[in-house]
Amino acid sequence: MTETITAPEITAGTWRIDPAHSEITFSVRHLMTTVRGVFTDFGGRIVIAEDVFASAAHAEIIIASIDTRNAERDELIRSAKILDAANHPNITFTARSVLPARTGRRARHPRYTVDGELTIRGVTRPVSLLTEFHGAGVDQWGGIRAGFTASTRILRSDFGIEFNIPLQGDRLVLGDEIEVGLEIQAILAGS
Repeated sequence: MTETITAPEITAGTWRIDPAHSEITFSVRHLMTTVRGVFTDFGGRIVIAEDVFASAAHAEIIIASIDTRNAERDELIRSAKILDAANHPNITFTARSVLPARTGRRARHPRYTVDGELTIRGVTRPVSLLTEFHGAGVDQWGGIRAGFTASTRILRSDFGIEFNIPLQGDRLVLGDEIEVGLEIQAILAGS
């Protein structure tokens, strides 16, 4: 049974991402396991239009803030071999459209597809985020907050990141597919 999704109930205006209550994570195959990491320095805004499906967003991630719990690996990822933070210090995402997601199954929260452009190492590619809106409400300080969860998968090769080390046979140290997860709290400007 497919679900019918309507526009979420959220106040129109500019919402600022609250990095203290948000998280950007990623995971990638490394050898025979999965390595996970986070970016700790990021920010952005979500502009909710009167017609929610005409909303937009922009976010920036500071590459230097990567943390995979291994300083040597983090330095390699920042280097010109992978993300080239010296020449491209930020990863950016700009949302262009919001549409109801057709997931074909009932979800706990309504799901939406947020389509936009992701830029890594100066290369921009289209990306779709499967997004859940968890609602909005007043926080303990009187501000209005909204919560979102989003995820996507990208191929690092699409952004010109070809670094790898061959292993025995046809295996490689690093997988091409990267899973990205977002837990976002945003605060309505002026609230």
